[in-house]
This record gives sequence, C-alpha cells and structure tokens, in this order.
Amino acid sequence: MMKTQKLKMILEKTDTGFSAFSESYAIFTTGATIPELLHNALEAVNFYFEEENIGFQAEYLKFEIDFQQFFQYYKVLNSKFLAEKIGMNPTLLSQYVQGQKKPSDKQTQKILSGIHQIGKELSEINLIHG
Repeated sequence: MMKTQKLKMILEKTDTGFSAFSESYAIFTTGATIPELLHNALEAVNFYFEEENIGFQAEYLKFEIDFQQFFQYYKVLNSKFLAEKIGMNPTLLSQYVQGQKKPSDKQTQKILSGIHQIGKELSEINLIHG
C-alpha cells in the first residue's frame, strides 16, 4: 500500500457503539463513539503497517457507512429536509435510506455534498442561551 493512497474503512453501528474494518487488510476496531472509533482505527492501521515502517495520519483514512446506518444514527438529519435541500425527490431518498434502492455514484455524491453543506452550515452557528 502506498502512503498517498487512502485506506477505506467500513463503519458500522453496533449495539455497543461502532466498528470499522478494512475490506483489503485484516484491520478492524471498535469504539463507543465516533471520535473514539476514528482514534482506534488510526492506531489499528498504524499497528498493522508497523513492520513495513509505514505511518498513517488521519487524512489517509476514508470511512464509509451505508445510507440506512447513517440515517439511523444521525436521526437529527431528516431525509425529507435533505431531499428538499439538494433538489431530490423525497420518496427516492427515502428508498435509498430504507435500502429499497441503491443510488448511483452521481446520486451518492449529490447526497454527500448536501450532508457536507448542512454540516458546514451547522458548524458556523452559535447558539444563544440566556
């Protein structure tokens, strides 16, 4: 594996938190939270490649999660709202979320772009309490 390539890890929700594994290498880990899982995954990858003197940084890991698990975990993100935000038919997005249909690469990028945009908007908001 070349260090400039991203190592794909499949992320899954479990009863006790999260797990991640590589489809290409015998690398797997768990964590109670997403931040813990990301930290543990980086440690697991570095441990796996230690004998080859390859050290990974977080930006070289690519995490993927399927639609159903993403929307089950991030319940705060309403699929109807997302569909309207990205100009997609809400019924179609719902079918993707429920696993009834599989989105094309183009549709997946459109959805992911919308999720990233919402995340960016949320990260720029400060709540007023008083």
